[in-house]
Amino acid sequence: MLKGIHPLLGPDLLHALQSMGHGDDIAIVDANFPAHSMGPKVIRADGVDAIAMTEAVLAHMPLDTFVPDAAWRMQVVGDPEAVPPVCVEFQNIVNRLAGDFTVQSVERFAFYEMTRKASYIVATTEFRLYGNIILKKGVLHPHEVFKV
Repeated sequence: MLKGIHPLLGPDLLHALQSMGHGDDIAIVDANFPAHSMGPKVIRADGVDAIAMTEAVLAHMPLDTFVPDAAWRMQVVGDPEAVPPVCVEFQNIVNRLAGDFTVQSVERFAFYEMTRKASYIVATTEFRLYGNIILKKGVLHPHEVFKV
């Protein structure tokens, strides 16, 4: 354990977050998501739901403010206007930890394509359907890094 590091962030995920640069994406996906066939390196987070993992990641990673959108969720197949409760929770966490960002809704296969381009995929054991989010890493400013 390290002081100030969220306990859900194990060594592999900490390395991934630290290795990512500005504009890189990380996908946090549910138990049904085909994570291992997407291409990017998969980091397993067994026993952790997607909400807790999103909170852990956003406790340390800023979202990108240089692009129009920096967070995306998968649309409900057959009902693109629906917002599942898990996605409402994603939005609440983004609002609380990252700021004024809207988690954008993306069609299922477009979400898969975005995931294929991500730097990493975090495979959780979120059992609620549509418990998937992609986050684009932003910039840390010097005053955010060196807090004494």
